[in-house]
Amino acid sequence: MKVLFIGDIVGKSGRNTVKALLPNLCDRYKVDFVIANGENAAGGFGINEKTAKELFSAGIDVITTGNHVWDKKEALPYLAKEERILRPINYPEGVPGFGSIVLTTKSKEKIAVLNASGRVFMNTLECPFRKCKSEIKKLREETKNIFIDFHAEATSEKIAFGYYIDGTVTAIVGTHTHVQTADEKILSGSTAYITDVGMTGPLTSVIGIEKEQIIERFLLHMPRKYDVADGKAVLSAVLIESNDEGMATAIHRLQITNP
Repeated sequence: MKVLFIGDIVGKSGRNTVKALLPNLCDRYKVDFVIANGENAAGGFGINEKTAKELFSAGIDVITTGNHVWDKKEALPYLAKEERILRPINYPEGVPGFGSIVLTTKSKEKIAVLNASGRVFMNTLECPFRKCKSEIKKLREETKNIFIDFHAEATSEKIAFGYYIDGTVTAIVGTHTHVQTADEKILSGSTAYITDVGMTGPLTSVIGIEKEQIIERFLLHMPRKYDVADGKAVLSAVLIESNDEGMATAIHRLQITNP
């Protein structure tokens, strides 16, 4: 199986880049399934029904999110019913939405996607380590092909999570920082891992936002409205290959510029 995981899609720039580049990537690499983090797809903060449908139409099979999933309040009813958009599974009981899903790929294989949030420098949620371990046990009753989006700030937490979960899932892909790391690897238990897959959005920006606005924030320490940057964009992703036992055999890091 070949799964393409696209890093945090930021605003219209990111959405247009996905639409422009994804069809060719799927053809070139014979991709069976596409996962993308879309928590910043609507105007750079949050996701809504319109932007989600745009991404699904572009060829994305499952959208994962993170701490910005609730930024567009009008999206709450949609998030409560659309199973293909995931929010971190370790939110408290009673929170709307879905933390995992099992679907069927183009090659007729079952695949599970699980979304979790870290806690270091993030919201205080349930323990992602224990919560995911429990959920993985349930998912493995349906499929051995399990992919996790671990949305976290601290690299130490991500790496520790990777070693803790290693051998029980196909891949653990880190999101949230918008900066692609160069540590893609197959762990000893045959789980693919990368600390952060990176961002899909404006190339000349500060994690997707107009650089002048972020520089001003650092200089003046005053709140202001942020805008998604213009210009060339980049698609950041990893391509993960796995065997019939649901264990990873390869992970390839991708960064492609869209003029």
